[in-house]
Amino acid sequence: MDTKSFTELVEAEVENIPDWFRKRIANLAVEVRPLADAGLAQKLGKNPWSILGIYQGVPYNRRGPWYGNVLPDRIVIFQLPIEHQCRSDEEIRNLVRRVVIHEIGHYFGLSDGELHRLEEEAKKTAGPEAGPAQ
Repeated sequence: MDTKSFTELVEAEVENIPDWFRKRIANLAVEVRPLADAGLAQKLGKNPWSILGIYQGVPYNRRGPWYGNVLPDRIVIFQLPIEHQCRSDEEIRNLVRRVVIHEIGHYFGLSDGELHRLEEEAKKTAGPEAGPAQ
């Protein structure tokens, strides 16, 4: 998938987040990059090809009255690892959706453990094609 189409897909998934959540998102930039850089991968202790997305910032539930005049929080979605795991455009769309939701969950302050538990619950109701975002 070309970068423009992939970026549009990510933007569409952000727009498809339920209104209750989307209306509470502020000071957040969403970016698409080909692959996590070596420094980030080393910091996370992961192979860059295993990093599908990352949230960087101050989670919504930890912002206090001091939170202001700060750079936007950031979600980065990594195109190449997502495409590498998928065999079709439909699989790419599904995985992008899961990764975007996962990273938005981090924005709202959910831990990986909480997100994986919620993903497992969703997988039970959605069927076997659903899987973990990271």
